[in-house]
Amino acid sequence: MSDDRLLKIAVPNKGALAEASAEMLRAAGYRQRTDSKDLTLIDADHGVEFYYLRPRDIAVYVGEGHLDLGITGRDMLLDSGAGATELMALGFGGSRFRFAAPTTGATSVEDLRGARIATSYPGLLQAWLDERGIDAHLIKLDGAVESAIRLGVADVVADVVDTGTTLRRAGLEMFGDVICESEAILIKRDTGEAPAGLGSLQTRLESVLVAHNFLMMDYNVEAANLEATTSLAAGVNGPTVSQLAKDGWLAVRVLVPKKGAHLLMDRLFEAGARGILLTELRACRL
Repeated sequence: MSDDRLLKIAVPNKGALAEASAEMLRAAGYRQRTDSKDLTLIDADHGVEFYYLRPRDIAVYVGEGHLDLGITGRDMLLDSGAGATELMALGFGGSRFRFAAPTTGATSVEDLRGARIATSYPGLLQAWLDERGIDAHLIKLDGAVESAIRLGVADVVADVVDTGTTLRRAGLEMFGDVICESEAILIKRDTGEAPAGLGSLQTRLESVLVAHNFLMMDYNVEAANLEATTSLAAGVNGPTVSQLAKDGWLAVRVLVPKKGAHLLMDRLFEAGARGILLTELRACRL
């Protein structure tokens, strides 16, 4: 039975966001289900109850106040029209919402006027069109919108894409500006006070995001070359330096950005660093 004192969080139960959401929560120290058939899970140690729901429904449950927080896609939040607000981006599930049409069809936003547009996100798309004063006929489909033009249902499609490969295979080309840049986000209800436990959750999730963007680097260096190496990798709050058993040599540990880490290793080696190691992080609070 649910406990009203628990922080109630909705998590995607399937689809592209499900596994990444669960993995991020595990990295943040929370229990997660081991059986995909489980609909709820209580993490009593942290005062949290997780509800596993369809990603498209999560914003509605949160917006109506039935659940405190949720993880869903930005595109799904905007499409739902629910009374929920984005709190933070979670760094995974990235995609873009784009228009596409045959090479002989629409090539600009102006071509959308009066067009039949097939989409699985009518709420998001209608709001975008209304902002620009474009009148078009939207055709709601639950999926596989790329087939709508070939079957004569639509003139244009608007869909969430990652690489665009599926659209190109269907003989379609993307055009116009990106309608929405989407990724997984944490949401809460528009109104009411922030739920108890939100601050702790956000801090933990932020620690995982930091860990995804940084690596721990260890290396050995002669004392004479210490300044040259630490000037290349100063770290966030400075490196940790300790004496090695070998006279005149030091051990250095420093937090470095993941991007460009291997180029940094090259430069450190040239500056005299040896035994350079890179270690993945699971969580990190700065």
